[in-house]
Amino acid sequence: MKNLHPEDQYLDMLKLILESGSERVDRTGVGTKAIFGHTMRFDLSKGFPVFTTKRVYWKTAFKEMLWMLSGGSNIRELVQQNVHIWSDWPYKKFIEAQPGDSADRSISMKEFEQRVLDSQEFADKWGDLGPVYGKQWRKWRTEDGKEIDQVSQVVDMLRNNPYSRRILFDGWNVGELDKMALPPCHKHYQFFVEPNTNKLSGALVQRSADGFLGQPFNVANLAFLTSLLAQQTGYDVGEIVWFGMDVHIYMNHIKQVDEQLQRKPKTFPTLKIKRKPASLFDYTIDDFELVGYDPHPAIAAPVAV
Repeated sequence: MKNLHPEDQYLDMLKLILESGSERVDRTGVGTKAIFGHTMRFDLSKGFPVFTTKRVYWKTAFKEMLWMLSGGSNIRELVQQNVHIWSDWPYKKFIEAQPGDSADRSISMKEFEQRVLDSQEFADKWGDLGPVYGKQWRKWRTEDGKEIDQVSQVVDMLRNNPYSRRILFDGWNVGELDKMALPPCHKHYQFFVEPNTNKLSGALVQRSADGFLGQPFNVANLAFLTSLLAQQTGYDVGEIVWFGMDVHIYMNHIKQVDEQLQRKPKTFPTLKIKRKPASLFDYTIDDFELVGYDPHPAIAAPVAV
């Protein structure tokens, strides 16, 4: 029997959605083909799962994860690093807030981002995404006004109580969903230490997965986060397990998916972490290298906002 490439799990999922997914009207108005409930597993000791059948801009993905781990919730910190994946939501909110005869109603995304960069005051007002991922991960607010750093708790438990079934963090804060630019798609993370191998595995429960654009980022970032936690807490890397709930392809991505499905996966790269900083929150993008990443070309597709 021919050995399957681990990326075939992802390609088979895309095929399944195209062949048997139900057509659904979604909040964006674009429409999707969707399935409910899907799982993939990747052994990190056998390569880092950055997909190869199209280029995944892994530095952009890693910068996003580092921003979330920092507790960030404003696009200014991302735009400063040439990361634009969160800009659509505040830009749309800004445009819709302008009077119909206002010159600001017609400014471009590029002009909007430049204002965010040029003015901290403007960024505070229009670049803020609300209490999104990083806020919930690092500063979950309790009823009495205290803040809980869930990620630091995970680090502490991996060091001091590694066989607990409560090594997890979550972004789905029901009381603050209406304040978020976008409720968390990758909502629940949990970790597992195997005592016989000293390996750390990580899992992600994703309530909503954009199969073509977003999911490759989510899988890579789960592997990235698990690798960082393993280094910080003294474990080898094990598996990552991805659980998708509403897994979909937008109707305006179908041609792109068809193109991707014509391609054969290449060997996964290796993640090289160049140093071990004092804490999980002290890494920078320059600390990482993907050795041997040789993907097929990128395939452009629009973001549904």
